[in-house]
Amino acid sequence: MGEKKSFLGLTGRPLTIAQMATIVMPSFVLFGYNQSNLGGLVSLHDWVDHFPRIDTVNTTGSQKSNNATIQGVVIATFTLGALPGCLSCSYTADRFGRRAIIFLGALLTLIGEVLEASSFSLAQLIVGRLILGAGVGMLSGTVPTWQSECSSSSSRGRHVVLDGLFISLGYVLQAWINLGFYQYRTGPITWRPPVAIACFFSLVLMSCIFLMPESPRWLVRRNRIGEAQMTMAALKGLAPDADEIRNEMAAIEISLEGNAGKSASLASLLTMGEDKMLYRFGICILLQFYQQMSGGNLISVYSTVIFQQGLGLDAQTSRILSGGTLTWKFLSCFVSFFTIDRFGRRVALMVSGTGMASCMLGLAVATSFPRSNFAAQVVSVLFVFLFNFFIPIGFLGANFLYCTEVAPLRLRVAMSSISTANHWLWNFVVTMITPVAIESIGYKYYIVYTLVGFCIPFSVYFLYPETMGMRLEDIDLIFRNSPSVLKTVSYARTRPHLAVEEALDTKEKAEHSESA
Repeated sequence: MGEKKSFLGLTGRPLTIAQMATIVMPSFVLFGYNQSNLGGLVSLHDWVDHFPRIDTVNTTGSQKSNNATIQGVVIATFTLGALPGCLSCSYTADRFGRRAIIFLGALLTLIGEVLEASSFSLAQLIVGRLILGAGVGMLSGTVPTWQSECSSSSSRGRHVVLDGLFISLGYVLQAWINLGFYQYRTGPITWRPPVAIACFFSLVLMSCIFLMPESPRWLVRRNRIGEAQMTMAALKGLAPDADEIRNEMAAIEISLEGNAGKSASLASLLTMGEDKMLYRFGICILLQFYQQMSGGNLISVYSTVIFQQGLGLDAQTSRILSGGTLTWKFLSCFVSFFTIDRFGRRVALMVSGTGMASCMLGLAVATSFPRSNFAAQVVSVLFVFLFNFFIPIGFLGANFLYCTEVAPLRLRVAMSSISTANHWLWNFVVTMITPVAIESIGYKYYIVYTLVGFCIPFSVYFLYPETMGMRLEDIDLIFRNSPSVLKTVSYARTRPHLAVEEALDTKEKAEHSESA
């Protein structure tokens, strides 16, 4: 077991960087780019000529209202595809491995992007959007799990919150690329190349995934212990027989032994029992609900629409502001990167939720004034920028991270994928109703997000235990050993890092007594 294993000749930190650059970044750039790209294209002349049924620029009255509804549905078909794509991971990623499902997700995104970019009818656009969404759903349900299972406890937070940074990078790329091609004014060049550019990231992902390591925890579950130990050693840059590798492998095996004989069925997510599965599942579902219903997708997908139709700004200014605010969002992601493993998950989620709710309240007040009020327009834009500062702190990566951390190994992908599917469900609701809501009720629409956002800090304070710096197996035992649901937060605070060590000591004592 002394011989080291490497991937592309890399181990340790260089291997982690390669994982980020070739797998994580393309996956989440595809997420952000494809989710938001159509929102900035729907008012283009050539787009309207090809798809008149979703024209809200050159129509009025009931026809405009009807077209706005159809436009929302067409853009939201992406999330309709993402929902089953994400749910499928709860079985497939455990059955076939994390890498195989990531490859399949990348292949589906490539097919969807080709169909979208070559569309000449609304039906083809919808089919491409559905397939593309299914692929992105599979990536969003699998990549954070694979990533967290390959990361060490000390850096897991920074690694997974990079997902949010890469999602924001996708938003930024689509905003400025759309603006660049908008300068042509007419013809299919204004929208077909921006849609097709995403194919590059799909191809990178497909080419590289099988050159990267499989999840060592998945390998242990499949009883491929030797391969898991070699893979973990490569990820940490250590010898396979190093003490740290032995302890990590022992912790994983203890976690599996603690769940031996227990069903890994999805029905177990709805039962409490010793593992408090319903509690864990519930806080994951609630967290992904908050991510959407606090306004994140509203601002990211429809920023151009908010500026152009909601505030009455011209098309060029709206696109420049959209690119500016999404670039600011991308830069704000670095705040989370440097704080998530310093101040913890709870602080990040509470600060982010409170900030988003305050910005939505300000946006509701500012947009209640007539569109001709220049001061109100300036204040509205300011609150959009402020919102995009607060959301990355806790709800553009940390939400995916937390859901992978609190799940036990046997149900990690199932819990992560189902909670992420809940994210896509509310994503669909927001994407579909936003064009109609902005057109019909205006500022009142933002009040809904204000109320939801102010629920976040209270929920997190009482229900979400801190997971910073703990091994995944530590977190599992914290939930199992806590006295009750409402005491889990305080239990995690008073007994960090001790759960697995106690279990290891108990196991060693038992083995010693047996040998004696």
